[in-house]
Amino acid sequence: MSAEVVVEVDGHIATITLNRPERLNTLTDTLVEQLVAAIEAAHHDDDVWVVVLRAEGTRAFCAGRDLAEVAEHDASDSAIADSLPMRGVRRNLFEAVVECAKPVVAAIFGYTLGGGAELALACDIRIAADDLAFGFPEVKRGFGANFASVMLPRMIPVGTANDLLFTGRTITAAEALDLHLVNRVVPADQLANTTTEYAAGLVANAPLTLRRYKAMGTKTQGMPIAAALRLDAAPNPYLSQDRKEGVAAFLEKRTPRWSAR
Repeated sequence: MSAEVVVEVDGHIATITLNRPERLNTLTDTLVEQLVAAIEAAHHDDDVWVVVLRAEGTRAFCAGRDLAEVAEHDASDSAIADSLPMRGVRRNLFEAVVECAKPVVAAIFGYTLGGGAELALACDIRIAADDLAFGFPEVKRGFGANFASVMLPRMIPVGTANDLLFTGRTITAAEALDLHLVNRVVPADQLANTTTEYAAGLVANAPLTLRRYKAMGTKTQGMPIAAALRLDAAPNPYLSQDRKEGVAAFLEKRTPRWSAR
């Protein structure tokens, strides 16, 4: 049996791939477990500076929860992993992505629905193919979209978030771009190259500064400005060797040689 998640680390980029194209990369207990493990590994790996999240196939980034598996759980009267929001013995997938210290770039395409759309929302940057079909159909199946119900109103106007959640409608790449739910839209055949080039551009920047930006942006949500400005969200790039290297490289008119220290 092939792995439901495939990981490759190259050039300080960890590429994590959902690998169930025959099932539209839907989320099973196994896939979620493997995906959390991959995100956690990238979080702790000092050689990883940027994470790319992508999927195999041409039809779907992730069409949400595998409802066949849910039906099996229902038939055996066993609780599904996400039955209690943010509870239980398993690490919550979306929380793991949000709290990953490294920037996470999602390459999304085709059906990106339900838990798949929530997975995309958890990422820091979303690059979309022009065939994107994005939405939260949980309301049509009796699920809760717990993560989206919290994140969407923080990202877009509350009324617009309510519309997407209450109706369960699917939006196009163009509408997702208009709502700033994605950062960029490209032709489907350019998605892989565009995402790779974007990630390579991030790796060219100071890795500790990238981590600082993500930590500050995540941890200061909802804090008063005065308190947020005084939060020392590690790592502190001002005290790093990379900060000295950045200054030296500028004065010497050369490319910085970052060490993430």
